[in-house]
Amino acid sequence: MSVYQHFRPEEKGFIDQVLNWKNSVEITYAPKLTEFLDPREQEIIRQLIGMNNDVKIHLFGGFELAERKRALLYPEYLQPEEEDFQISLFEVDYPKKFVNLEHPQVLGSLMSLGLKRVKYGDILFEGDSIQFFVTRDIEHYISTQLNTIGKASVSLIYQPLNRALQSKEIWSEQSVTSTSLRLDTVASAIHNISRQKSQTLIQQGLTKVNWTLIENPAFEVRESDIISIRGYGRAKIIALEGKTKRDKWKITAGKQK
Repeated sequence: MSVYQHFRPEEKGFIDQVLNWKNSVEITYAPKLTEFLDPREQEIIRQLIGMNNDVKIHLFGGFELAERKRALLYPEYLQPEEEDFQISLFEVDYPKKFVNLEHPQVLGSLMSLGLKRVKYGDILFEGDSIQFFVTRDIEHYISTQLNTIGKASVSLIYQPLNRALQSKEIWSEQSVTSTSLRLDTVASAIHNISRQKSQTLIQQGLTKVNWTLIENPAFEVRESDIISIRGYGRAKIIALEGKTKRDKWKITAGKQK
């Protein structure tokens, strides 16, 4: 039975990568640390490593509630510690009285430095305080290169991980019905917009499912999928509750507050 049949076709590349990491740990008997993984990738790696006795897995993103985490695959003799994850935390010092910075500006400025998203963990906000996590190997580069966010001049303050802001996601649940599990019809139902509008948002490249850009309105969603539409925020398929008498899907969805 193929391991791929339990996953979507577009996830094959990442599955192959995980299997290579697992194989490497088995052969070398040495740990393997990944870059930051999004929650879907974390779920895949958990399923693939599973209850394997030879290779264990531990996930950590810098603080308990982290969304993006690094995975440590390791032989059973090892006892993972926080330091093994090689994560650094920076706080942004900026003129708070005169400037209001938001998540897209911070992420945009970080991405403009030429590094991939996998090098960055969560970006945290609490009041006017802003922090973000990076992999340890880029710590020096980031501290010297990130001088502006938006139009604001900034400097970075290194913080120990135990000083991380404890931001927590809050989801509001709702029940909706959809004629199918197509992405456009489900997005239309959740956000109470026309199907034509949701199709446009998907075709314009403004929609992601599980952190992957999806431009096909007919893409079929599944339970636990995270749907992110620019301008509409995130939604989560909490449960597919079966069909109504009129053959519509009953969906319990969460919307991020």
